[in-house]
Amino acid sequence: MKRTGFVFTKHNAEEQSPFEKLFEIFQELITHTSGDFDEAIDWLRQLDEEYQLTTDDYTIDDFIEELKQKGYIREEIRPDGEGDGDGEGKGKSTITEKLERSLRKRALDQIFGKLKRSNAGNHKTKYTGRGDEQSGEYRNYQFGDPLERISMTESLKNAQINHGIGDLHLTENDLVVEQTMFKAQMSTVLMIDISHSMILYGEDRITPAKKVAMALSELITTRYPKDTLDILVFGNDAWPIKIKDLPYLNVGPYHTNTVAGLQLAMDMLRRKRNTNKQIFMITDGKPSCLQLPDGRYYKNSAGLDPHIVSKCYTMARQARKLHIPITTFMIAQDPYLMQFVDNFTEANQGKAFYTGIKGLGEMIFTDYENNRKKKLR
Repeated sequence: MKRTGFVFTKHNAEEQSPFEKLFEIFQELITHTSGDFDEAIDWLRQLDEEYQLTTDDYTIDDFIEELKQKGYIREEIRPDGEGDGDGEGKGKSTITEKLERSLRKRALDQIFGKLKRSNAGNHKTKYTGRGDEQSGEYRNYQFGDPLERISMTESLKNAQINHGIGDLHLTENDLVVEQTMFKAQMSTVLMIDISHSMILYGEDRITPAKKVAMALSELITTRYPKDTLDILVFGNDAWPIKIKDLPYLNVGPYHTNTVAGLQLAMDMLRRKRNTNKQIFMITDGKPSCLQLPDGRYYKNSAGLDPHIVSKCYTMARQARKLHIPITTFMIAQDPYLMQFVDNFTEANQGKAFYTGIKGLGEMIFTDYENNRKKKLR
């Protein structure tokens, strides 16, 4: 009996140059060090000593020189007197916009690369009519339909069926037009918790959050350019940051003023003209801070403070009235915190995900895609 089966062939991985191998590691390190080039290179040298990443023909110094040549870093000369005492300013290397873009693209590939993507440049809704993308469905021609929407192939087919080949002629009743889909647009605000707890307990939570923000910004600017993404961080206060600032994002000695973050997010979205609006909030802790009318801070890290929690619920309900769903990505699984998030989500009629740092990006990507497919109001 003849047997059938699988035949396996040897797979040769694509060869990488010494620069490409080190560059992959370097990008991870520069993200962890919040854009501190010197610290990232120190880490790279330590890894080189332990794992022999370089050879005599290509050293870390050669790699640094190639980074400069390729435009990934630049050397900033300090004013005279700030150097090493020899009368000349000592150069300090910093990363460039080219490397910032590379970090965003790498984050997108890391987080979303394995997920299926459509070919369309914008998200679709289920509304059909005089839109801007063909749907593959047809309807009878109506007065006022643009002539370029008429499907000549389908219309001629109707003429043959209705009148026969011998007496082929085209009437208005034979004409059909292809249905089109309107493309929805989404305005998103991503809130990132930068309170001190994001690096406590032996776990770096800020770096995954940073990667998600870089990936989401790269996704929107390249694939959905009509969408908008604003990013804000919140600790004792809340303030917006630019996309180019993401590699340098770090935590501070802050409490968690969730209310300030939500207020700023809703202010940002009120100015957007898009119908679809949403807030994504990445946090790992309970709200523990409020700013009082006189400018002072009311802080309480011991448990869930009823006054602070009540203000959070109020903000959730306000967002609901504005038709702004809030999706909370909670990087913690304490039962009492989960109860707070459940109540917060119910007040907003939004969604909540309880997740570790792994899988965070995939969850946000999937939720973003799903929200974009909802009908326009």
